[in-house]
Amino acid sequence: MRYIPHTEEEIAHMLEVIGLDDVDSLFDTVPEALQLGRPLDIPSAMSERDLLKHMAALAAKNTHSEESVSFLGGGVYQHYRPVAMDHLLLRGELYTAYTPYQPEASQGTLQIIFEFQTLISELLGTEVVNASMYDGATSVAEAALMAARVTRRDSIIISETVHPEYREVVRSYTESSGFELLSVPPTADGVADLEAIRSLMSERSAGVIVGYPNYFGLLDDVTGAAEIAHEGGAQLIAAFQEAFAFGVLTPPGKLGADIVVGEGQSLGVPPSYGGPHLGLFGCRQKQVRKMPGRLAGQTVDNKGERGFVLTMSTREQHIRRDKATSNICTNQGLMATASTIYMAMLGPHGLEKISRACHLRAEQTKRAITAIEGYSLRFQGATFHEFVVNTPRPAEEIVRDLAKQGVAPGIALTRLGDGWSNALLVTATELTSDEHIATLCEALAS
Repeated sequence: MRYIPHTEEEIAHMLEVIGLDDVDSLFDTVPEALQLGRPLDIPSAMSERDLLKHMAALAAKNTHSEESVSFLGGGVYQHYRPVAMDHLLLRGELYTAYTPYQPEASQGTLQIIFEFQTLISELLGTEVVNASMYDGATSVAEAALMAARVTRRDSIIISETVHPEYREVVRSYTESSGFELLSVPPTADGVADLEAIRSLMSERSAGVIVGYPNYFGLLDDVTGAAEIAHEGGAQLIAAFQEAFAFGVLTPPGKLGADIVVGEGQSLGVPPSYGGPHLGLFGCRQKQVRKMPGRLAGQTVDNKGERGFVLTMSTREQHIRRDKATSNICTNQGLMATASTIYMAMLGPHGLEKISRACHLRAEQTKRAITAIEGYSLRFQGATFHEFVVNTPRPAEEIVRDLAKQGVAPGIALTRLGDGWSNALLVTATELTSDEHIATLCEALAS
């Protein structure tokens, strides 16, 4: 977006037209006691050259995950992005309006959304996928609200194996909507407690949310949870934070989940210090009119040529507020475009190869860490590419000390509450090398 400041002559002319003497008069309605009364305490302007040097110095204070030995995960992952991606993202036919109100002017955006929906549908094993959401957390929250619309009930059961940040957003959404939110602690094996879920089921139950893979890298029993939910007339929602898992795992839509939601960042979107990312949202065809967001569809024009349009838009920006399924007013169009390009470049075989590489590197890292005295696996179940280890001293101390050596060993799970201070969530991807693993283990052992 260009920034073109007004000239002094233009400012004087505008003030004359509206009958004011100076710019300060525009703020006369603000009480004097609330006005600053002095210039802002900010540095003076710099020359272009000095400004570039200043910005470079600020940027140099950041530690890029590609330049360090990083085993961070927990919802944001470092995967390799082909150089061609950024160049394709800038092509004119793709780099069109983010909101395709006029299909004749937005065919590039609409086609990308259509292709995105198709690819993600295959990945998640669902019949329908929307045009993407903000991120994984809001996707899970919107899924809870959708389950309530489908069942016309007002109680949500959520396993504490689901990402803690996702659970917090679900809590914010449900509290403000007057819903009941029931949390279920995990079993000693780190997975969803199905018997506890069954005991909480009632006539008010709208949906059950479990993780697949869950926050600890383990696999909740989606099929078992779906049976319990369906017996009670509720929807089963499967939530994930790593879409690459479905390169090797049976997708949750094939295991009985009614709604599948999570984070799509790993599919071609850089970590970017936490965002912007994109949310993935899939469901069954019969529920499509209860789904949030919008859908792009394929049609033909008056000449019989293939074209693309928005076939459904149930968001506030398009229809009456009381009829809308969501107040999210946009989709992450650029991020969805990046993911579409990335998946198309990989193809199904490439996706599977990278997924298997992630899993193998994680298993290699597991063996190496647990061979160190004082370290052990917290849970014994199968994982994809992240896992929890018990540490001999508080994990926060280990993370802090290893950061000084340029090593990010994982995420300390202290915030999960009592009993988690000596727990570390470790992640490996296809970018994890033998040298990275050796450096991590040497640092942990010392």
